[in-house]
Amino acid sequence: MSKTLGQRLAAWLHPHSADTPGEGGGRPVRLVVGLGNPGRQYTATRHNAGFEVVERLAAKLGWCGEDDFDREARAKFDGLMLEGPVSAPGGEIKLVLLKPTNYMNRSGEAAQKATRFYKVEPRDMLVVVDELALPAGKIRLRASGSDGGHNGLRDIQRALATDQYPRLRIGIDPPPPGFAGKDYVLGRFSPEQREKIDQTLPSAVDCCLTWLREGVETAMNRFNAG
Repeated sequence: MSKTLGQRLAAWLHPHSADTPGEGGGRPVRLVVGLGNPGRQYTATRHNAGFEVVERLAAKLGWCGEDDFDREARAKFDGLMLEGPVSAPGGEIKLVLLKPTNYMNRSGEAAQKATRFYKVEPRDMLVVVDELALPAGKIRLRASGSDGGHNGLRDIQRALATDQYPRLRIGIDPPPPGFAGKDYVLGRFSPEQREKIDQTLPSAVDCCLTWLREGVETAMNRFNAG
């Protein structure tokens, strides 16, 4: 019988337990981190596009909905989590989904704790974020690179001491002239933007699954063409 996340956390805190941190049952482990801000007041805001992708990914896998992410993880990982097996051409993969519950500019703490616990290398962690420099409805996957001015990516780079991890950017449009960037990203999409985002989210989810099953190069070639 598989251990619950709570049992695995107990094993991590109490080394004499029979469980082992990062245990994948012989399967490779991959981590997808969707960035956003916690709290109902930020639901569906532009800055929470990463949360939306991870929630839709969980739904497509048949794992759960938004409110079913494991809250036992909050105290130890600074985030809400789900984990489970995903079929892939080379064999089953253990996938961990993470929504950090610190604010955006402290996302690195959750990413660091999760990669350490699950023994995931940065190259095996995909971070999903909003992107001001892309039009709403566009996505871009990169294998590595700078933070591009994004506070969440900047903090992850600080916490992991590397920028060598994949990131999937979800376009949210640049702010209108005279509109402060902070106010813009914390606002909700216009009806026109919301329509484009809703059309884009399935592709973003498929991009995550392609990265997981076929690798970052294949996913970039397939989803960066538009």
